[in-house]
Amino acid sequence: MGTLSKQLTAIAVGLSAALMLSACAAGPTTTPAPEQTASGTSPAAELTVVKVGASPVPHARILEFIDQNLAAAAGIDLDIREFDDYVLPNEALASGDIDANYFQHLPYLEAQIAEKGYQFEHGAGVHIEPYAAFSAKYKSFDEVPDGATIAITNDVANQIRGLRLLEEIGQLKGITDDSTVISLTAEQNPRGFKFVENQPEVIVQQLDDPAVDVAFVNGNFILSAGLNTQDSIAVEKVEGNPNANLLVWRADNTNPGVAILEELLHSPETADFIRQTWPSGDVLPQG
Repeated sequence: MGTLSKQLTAIAVGLSAALMLSACAAGPTTTPAPEQTASGTSPAAELTVVKVGASPVPHARILEFIDQNLAAAAGIDLDIREFDDYVLPNEALASGDIDANYFQHLPYLEAQIAEKGYQFEHGAGVHIEPYAAFSAKYKSFDEVPDGATIAITNDVANQIRGLRLLEEIGQLKGITDDSTVISLTAEQNPRGFKFVENQPEVIVQQLDDPAVDVAFVNGNFILSAGLNTQDSIAVEKVEGNPNANLLVWRADNTNPGVAILEELLHSPETADFIRQTWPSGDVLPQG
């Protein structure tokens, strides 16, 4: 048995023991395991079903890799539910429709918890999807005229990423942690850019809108739209980036499979899959 399998077995045993001490905890759903394999899966064993909400790309694809290659040997079976927005996955988690979700970074999660009072916990960052600005009209920000219209996400946690990126490339000044497009002063926005806020799933559709000069697109929508950060006119740095996507679960979670999934998301096999699937660097494994 490999080091990863030993670690996963120890985690599963520890979690099972903890759950037995909770008299009121409901047992997780299980499914019959496949026939015994070289990894040691027993025909008599049962797999713990973990219902996970995720964005289609790259999150669901990463989960599908884990489900097809690593999950059964670790004792779990993933039930992957895809979401096309950033609101419903947290609502589904809070209501108990899913056991965990995998689509968001820590700043967004913290903003959602502060706004909606979610009782959530989270794992370590799994991967980074750099935030980038695209234009169908201009090849660089040097060509973008004063007073240009810039489409940017309406959620604060991602909007600040765009503002800081504009500051890094010399387009804005004096951006602070609480800066928003509404609060920008003439001194902070010397080029007089006009910002149009919208949901990230809508912004990616505005790239060809003649009224939009530049659009900031979230990483997963960059991928789903077939774009590439190498074609962007500005992209945020990865080093020191706090926006790694992570696994999130309820504070009262009783499904031991969630901890096993968290471990698998950080496995060398998963990191290799991410690197091989997105060699352009649009998705970068962390840790």
